[in-house]
Amino acid sequence: MIPELALAVFPFLLLGCFLLYWAGSRHAYARRGTTEPGDPAAWDWHFFVPCRDEETVIATTVARLRDDFPRSRVWVIDDASDDRTGPIVAALAAEDPAVRLVSRRRPDARIGKGAALNAAYEALNAHLGDVDRSRVVVCVVDADGRLSPGAPAMVCGPDGFGDPETGGVQIGVRMRNVDDERPLPERGRLANTYARVLIRMQDAEFAVSNTGMQMLRRRTGSVGLGGNGQFTRLTALDRIAAAERRPWKQDALLEDYELGLQMRLAGYRVTHVPDTWVTQEALPHTRRFLTQRTRWAQGNIQCVRYAGRIIGSRHYRARGVLEAVYTFFQPIAHLAVLALTALLVFLLVTAATGTVLLAAWPLALALGVLSVLPFVLWGPVYRKEYAPDRSRLTGVLWGLALWLYAYHLFIVSTRGSVRLVRGRTGWAKTRRNAETGAGPTATEA
Repeated sequence: MIPELALAVFPFLLLGCFLLYWAGSRHAYARRGTTEPGDPAAWDWHFFVPCRDEETVIATTVARLRDDFPRSRVWVIDDASDDRTGPIVAALAAEDPAVRLVSRRRPDARIGKGAALNAAYEALNAHLGDVDRSRVVVCVVDADGRLSPGAPAMVCGPDGFGDPETGGVQIGVRMRNVDDERPLPERGRLANTYARVLIRMQDAEFAVSNTGMQMLRRRTGSVGLGGNGQFTRLTALDRIAAAERRPWKQDALLEDYELGLQMRLAGYRVTHVPDTWVTQEALPHTRRFLTQRTRWAQGNIQCVRYAGRIIGSRHYRARGVLEAVYTFFQPIAHLAVLALTALLVFLLVTAATGTVLLAAWPLALALGVLSVLPFVLWGPVYRKEYAPDRSRLTGVLWGLALWLYAYHLFIVSTRGSVRLVRGRTGWAKTRRNAETGAGPTATEA
């Protein structure tokens, strides 16, 4: 009886943690307020754009950065591309001295995004003269990223780098192709309908769910940095490099999130600014999407190695420790839920009488409703703030779709765990939508 009771209680314990986290995120999102801008002219801006086989997007990205931020410098890291990425950037650099090409070659290249960013950091150090490094800001932008023109003003205000304790600022992320009617022009109506829903869910995930999570983390002091739209103060990178030999972890699959952890452990404040964002292309292909998210899930599990340092750090408050540890163990919790669900179903099916089934179905129903409702409630919020021209019913349907979309977490958590057990920690670069071929280009180790 006791094992059966434990099996019945444990899923509700996991669900309770999820609901508490969701409620905190929703409350923080609703009361996020506005950001006061600063003066970007008082800062020295450098954009790092890591690239590997990005000939389809890099020229546009560099041109836009230079047009929108003429006082900045753009550092493009060509990570041993097999296409024309290097020559394209070299031509741009020949015409514009504010564009710099950082070329990497095998065997040092293609070992991860962190290593590429460290190469740009070294090149920047060689370039800078006698300057106030605390006024130098580095921003990481994806090769297909488009930064809001007002982003620098927002991140250097009093909520961001205007506070001398701030080492990193993350801005919002939106999906640029969310209104594309035919994301798969070579496919039929059904495939394009599915692709549009997948794109819409990625946009809703980042626009409301992830923003709410970051707003909660602002309150707990555990904001996470992302790989696109990540702003860091150079002196904060210097402090981490002095302790770790380099700012970004070479072996990390989530080098961005781990950088934020290291900044907090070094005593810097890390924050999130929701009033500006960087756009990127959402993935309409299931295989590419799952490849990307598997890397994220595996990187999340790798972050468990920070748990001891965070628990013992004087720079983390108790609620920040709880939030960080909760985040680290999410993929493991997904695996536990899968195992418990399979076991409970087996016990119910193999029960000697119908009594167990009769007693268990109300609990199963309650568990299901409480699992679905938080996702459904994000749908109307997303519709109201980002697609007000759509109907209220559409908002509810988007919420239901978010619930179904969330099941990918169980798939990628399983795949990421299997890869980790097998010792496969290679970094995979997901193909852009404009590239041919269905699968990812990967370095599997």
